[in-house]
Amino acid sequence: MAVFGAYGHTGRFVVAELRERGYVPLLLGRDEDKLLALAQVQPGLEARQASVDDPASLDRALNGAAAVINCAGPFATTAAPLVEAALRAGIPYVDVAAEIEANLDTFAHFEERARAAGTVVVPAMAFYGGLGDLLVTTAMGDWTAADEAHIAYGLSSWHPTAGTRVAGVVSGQRRGGRRVRYTGGRLEYHDDTLPTLEWPFPAPLGPQSVIGEFTMADVVTIPSHLAIPEVRTYMTAKAAADLSAPDASAPTAVDERGRSAQTFVVDVLVRSGGAERRVVAAGQDIYAISAPLAVEAVDRILTGRTRTTGVASAGAVFDAPDFLRALSSHLSLHVPLDTRG
Repeated sequence: MAVFGAYGHTGRFVVAELRERGYVPLLLGRDEDKLLALAQVQPGLEARQASVDDPASLDRALNGAAAVINCAGPFATTAAPLVEAALRAGIPYVDVAAEIEANLDTFAHFEERARAAGTVVVPAMAFYGGLGDLLVTTAMGDWTAADEAHIAYGLSSWHPTAGTRVAGVVSGQRRGGRRVRYTGGRLEYHDDTLPTLEWPFPAPLGPQSVIGEFTMADVVTIPSHLAIPEVRTYMTAKAAADLSAPDASAPTAVDERGRSAQTFVVDVLVRSGGAERRVVAAGQDIYAISAPLAVEAVDRILTGRTRTTGVASAGAVFDAPDFLRALSSHLSLHVPLDTRG
């Protein structure tokens, strides 16, 4: 199982999760010194240096791999070359991209080729994009369409990794500094000031001040397969301030898994007419949770538990409720009965 960017913050979580589940990770990345350093603390694993601007090196790196998980941002730079290499190798591709535009590019550029090849490409299989999509798909249940989907992120704090900061800069440059939202069934770029409001998170978190239209990759994954013209995401104001702070520090490990003390609640509300459906998930460390999300995805692809081929988001390619249940050791899930309209 190839992991590109294996020595990165999220990549290390993915490598550990793969080993825990009995897979043998193949350590890939651009920096040979970092690869060799990781191989020293992960005995028995092979390391192969590869660069996204050298297709031949990617082909050598993926030789013999059953699938590839791309953990190396910015994905505006790495996703397309890695998808191309996966298609040449005839293997599935999964990434943990949170960059809206990079995910849009993956859907736009590779859908036909991946489907023709009979393989699966799953972008944004991570905390942002993948988890929200699984939760909204679960909340939808037997609904075939809805009027609105709201995804509120209740983060206790946000210490961004270096990769998150670089990805944010790249996304900002691609948008010309503008903001983005999904409304009226399409993405819209704008310069409006983002609103601050209160979101009624369930206990024990309770009501929190959030930044409205703090738009994440869910606006790509959810509309890719669900008929919902309004998809809105929110972020706790404290976490948003942490992210933008000039002296923002990286996550610090507090347990044996290497997770930070950060906790999260993802509160999903779907509306159709006068009916509402809600699903809430909670856990620890948004980077750490991306590992079981990505590894569970690859495991399901390799064991044939998929619903489609081509480029597909988590909710489209997997049985969403079953997928979330499989993460019960990492994620607590609550479906309030009083909102099942």
